[in-house]
Amino acid sequence: MSEAPIFKVQQDIPADWWSVFQSPAPNQLIERAFKANPTVDAAQAALREAQQNTLAQQGYFYPSLGMEYIPSRNKLAGNMGGNSPGVQGNGSIIQTYSNPGGPPPYNGPVYYNFHTAQITLSYTPDFLGSNRRQVESLQAQSEFQQLQLEATYITLASNVVAAALQEASLRAQIKTNTALVNDNVQLLQIVRQQFRLGQVDSTVVANQELALAQARQALFPLQQQLEQTRDLLRVLAGQMPSDDIPETFTLDTLNLPQTLPLSLPSQLVQQRPDVRAAAAQLHAANAQVGVALANRFPQFTINGVVGGAASVPSQMFQTGGGFFNLIGDLTLPLFDGGTLKAREQGAREALAQAAAAYQTAVLTAFQNVADTLHAIHADAQGLHNARLAEQAAQQALAVTRQQLDAGLVAAPSFIAADQTWQQSRLVLTQMQTNQLGDAAALYQALGGGWWNRSDTHALVTSTTK
Repeated sequence: MSEAPIFKVQQDIPADWWSVFQSPAPNQLIERAFKANPTVDAAQAALREAQQNTLAQQGYFYPSLGMEYIPSRNKLAGNMGGNSPGVQGNGSIIQTYSNPGGPPPYNGPVYYNFHTAQITLSYTPDFLGSNRRQVESLQAQSEFQQLQLEATYITLASNVVAAALQEASLRAQIKTNTALVNDNVQLLQIVRQQFRLGQVDSTVVANQELALAQARQALFPLQQQLEQTRDLLRVLAGQMPSDDIPETFTLDTLNLPQTLPLSLPSQLVQQRPDVRAAAAQLHAANAQVGVALANRFPQFTINGVVGGAASVPSQMFQTGGGFFNLIGDLTLPLFDGGTLKAREQGAREALAQAAAAYQTAVLTAFQNVADTLHAIHADAQGLHNARLAEQAAQQALAVTRQQLDAGLVAAPSFIAADQTWQQSRLVLTQMQTNQLGDAAALYQALGGGWWNRSDTHALVTSTTK
């Protein structure tokens, strides 16, 4: 395979773009991460919350009905001259005169029960579109949360792939550094033998002991990084760091695809979930300007009540016990200390802020793609040079071995040639890791193929395909 991949403009990006590396291990781990990582649960909950807020606001398009029942036990003060309460035809209390306690003056209090049952109606017609714009804003917020969920999937998959590549690179580096340590051990044994034979002085032995210690010291941080990377992979999969995962990653199981996608600028704006999310925020901010503007105009509300009232429940809806009222309320703000005007201006400033954020998101998207393309081109050249250097070092090692077998060179010369080859392998490993990592970054920078997910919400896919 060529070290420089071929770019295909308008090549579609699969939803499981990580499968292009032709390794089952990342596929399995990413699928488990999608199901168990708590960041996905949080993003899904945020989406459901935004959708419910939208449904709640849509309810204000309709009248609200309520039912109320009010029983009461009442006491009227004494010194009423024998008066006792009665009920008027509309349900209100009037005074009737009787003498329940004997001839006047009657000074005792009067006790009675009273029951009221009513149905209330309240309706605010959306003549000026305030509620419509509020619903529009909340729908845009739902779209934003949907895109945030898609971005969460893309970021999670990218983090798993990056950690898998890091593990593969560290395993290769540990293998090479272990070989370097073994070379230095063999070289130290030879130098010590030469010292005992008087062929070298103690300085040569000390320098070789230092070289061995340095080689061993370089190995320990790599082993630590490998364990930390494994911890990261476990957490990304939604597991505790103490719970191991069956997947392991090596560079020889990961393959660079023959072709890489490249999108047109117009496609990139539609594909990037962060750009689409910024557009949704811009839409929501624009709708809030409409809400603030509508609040500065007259508001009309209709309120109605129908019910019955009586001293006993059975008489509440009989003749004389029922009542109703219907009220139209027109409110016009005349003076509010500049509150409504300031809120409108604040909404317009929020709109300007959202517009600037959208422009920033677009510029950042193009920068990400450009940076990644530059890195991929540089990776191809760097990998080519590293491979040539590794092949040259390997050839030099083979020649040195032949010379060693023929007795033309000493063992230290062969071990030194082997160390040079191992160092070239380390550089080659790093170049291979960079190329694979930058290829994965390109898929992320182009949008991650979220529009090809079978369970993606139609709200954000309708304008993409």
